[in-house]
Amino acid sequence: MTGSNTPRAARPRALPKLGYLDILKPMSKILVSMDEKLLARVDRAARRLGLSRSAYLARLAARDTGAEHGPGRDPKVREALAALDRLFAENPTPGDVTAIIREMRDSR
Repeated sequence: MTGSNTPRAARPRALPKLGYLDILKPMSKILVSMDEKLLARVDRAARRLGLSRSAYLARLAARDTGAEHGPGRDPKVREALAALDRLFAENPTPGDVTAIIREMRDSR
């Protein structure tokens, strides 16, 4: 049936505009099992980086298997980034870093 005689339920609907179009790309889909507490930590880490859970797990897998792209692929760069991470961990900034930087900028 076509045209106005087509029942509403049978008519094809336009797909809504979604922010998750990466799920439509041709790639393997997998099912992963993990402890709920670990999953919560994964979700928090992904949100902190502004990534989806899938993108975050893909990033971890790429890093762990040596399939990184860009400057982080170089072991010397990864070593330098790890040193920066240690430096920041050993010398935490009290308060909101963004607010501190804005205050320093505005005081000039």
